[in-house]
Amino acid sequence: MELLYKSTRSSETKVTASQAILKGLAEDGGLFVPVRIPKLPVTLRELCDMSYQETAYTIMKEFFTDFTEEELKNCIAKAYDSKFDTEEIAPLAKVGNRYFLELYHGATIAFKDMALSILPHLLTTSAKKNHVENEIVILTATSGDTGKAALAGFADVEGTKIIVFYPKNGVSRIQELQMVTQKGKNTAVVAIHGNFDNAQSGVKAMFEDKELEGNLAKAGYQFSSANSINIGRLVPQVVYYVYAYAKLLQNGEIAEGEEINVAVPTGNFGNILAAYYAKCMGVPIAKLICASNENKVLYDFFQTGTYDKNREFILTSSPSMDILISSNLERLVYLIAGEDAKKNTEFMKQLKETGIYEISEDMKAKISDFVGGYAIEERVKQEIYDTYASTDYVMDTHTAVAAAVYDDYVKETGDDRKVVIASTASPYKFGRSVLTALDETYSNLDEFALIDILHQVSKREIPNAIEEIRNAKILHTEECDISEMKNTVKSILNIK
Repeated sequence: MELLYKSTRSSETKVTASQAILKGLAEDGGLFVPVRIPKLPVTLRELCDMSYQETAYTIMKEFFTDFTEEELKNCIAKAYDSKFDTEEIAPLAKVGNRYFLELYHGATIAFKDMALSILPHLLTTSAKKNHVENEIVILTATSGDTGKAALAGFADVEGTKIIVFYPKNGVSRIQELQMVTQKGKNTAVVAIHGNFDNAQSGVKAMFEDKELEGNLAKAGYQFSSANSINIGRLVPQVVYYVYAYAKLLQNGEIAEGEEINVAVPTGNFGNILAAYYAKCMGVPIAKLICASNENKVLYDFFQTGTYDKNREFILTSSPSMDILISSNLERLVYLIAGEDAKKNTEFMKQLKETGIYEISEDMKAKISDFVGGYAIEERVKQEIYDTYASTDYVMDTHTAVAAAVYDDYVKETGDDRKVVIASTASPYKFGRSVLTALDETYSNLDEFALIDILHQVSKREIPNAIEEIRNAKILHTEECDISEMKNTVKSILNIK
């Protein structure tokens, strides 16, 4: 049975999965959502014996119904291969009584690889299926990790160009070096003088700009997105939560049907929304613990039902979560509004015009599965230190936010269900913050000296992604003001 997609801001238009992937964002500015969330097509016990690739096919075929078996399996095979440094693709590490789902074993050592390794293949397959002749321009904003993962995924992919905007001084030095050293004739990287929300808003505005769309079409281009607003990013993320549950069951850590909790470091809300989709499919997940850093707009939303982005933007040691406009939350708001596109559109209009909206008590009751929490910088440092001191396990700052919030949740509630904590980046990606949490005397060393010390401390191999940028040539130096983003894109594409 074909599964179609509709916009969160209009109930009129319905499109196929491949059309939703190609468009990225609906024409009315809404996000594409499936008309229904499918149920697991096999039992939890049957999932136990599947490889990551087999699990991916089992889940994705339920969402991407207009892809043939051959097309989808081909996309999966190209995505989840030797780019990952572990055969399991997403291994579960048991640390004390917690299970860390390590999502950073791909080419760019962050969880974005899990979806951005497959998105280029889904997108180029979608273009062929829909007889698209225009060159596809991937336009994306990044708070650090999406940019590099998208650049690596799309570099020199025929029929595509990719332009990435990132906030100057708003990402770690390693994240920045990974982007500005990216090779590929079709890649462009631009630092903006602003924060991630500015970059994301600028990109969204270009998607909604009809005049720009016309100019692009005349020049033989069309936009698509690699941000988590693209349904082709979100669905592959559902897979690893299903896989994690199956591995716990296979390893005898849980009984079939036993509920677990999931804790996710959260910025743009895509990663935790994927866990919610897994729950809706039938994975026995009890609580979804939404962990924020000091930019705690989501924590406040789950506490009060009011989303308010009118606050100070704080730069933290977990920069991929330094976000005040969590785009993917719109998909959840639409669901709890009873899939009322008009009501959801009104909320998003209020957010754009005033920076604030408030959901009803009815809607609040529908998000009781979510628990918000946040960790201040000192607490994050303490979590990294305490975990290493007691177990020798080294985690990055984002993972530490989730671990700290989870620990606080257990203390408050006594909920002792097994927990899967999404470990979203390698500690090597944030080596300075990780090592200074262990010992302040490391703070004066340069980035690569810290990498070598982290190798000794963690007893883990230095990833290729880090070795590659030690002496790599900087290829992208362009910067622009927020107001110049559109003109910068036109210049890169030679559009008058």
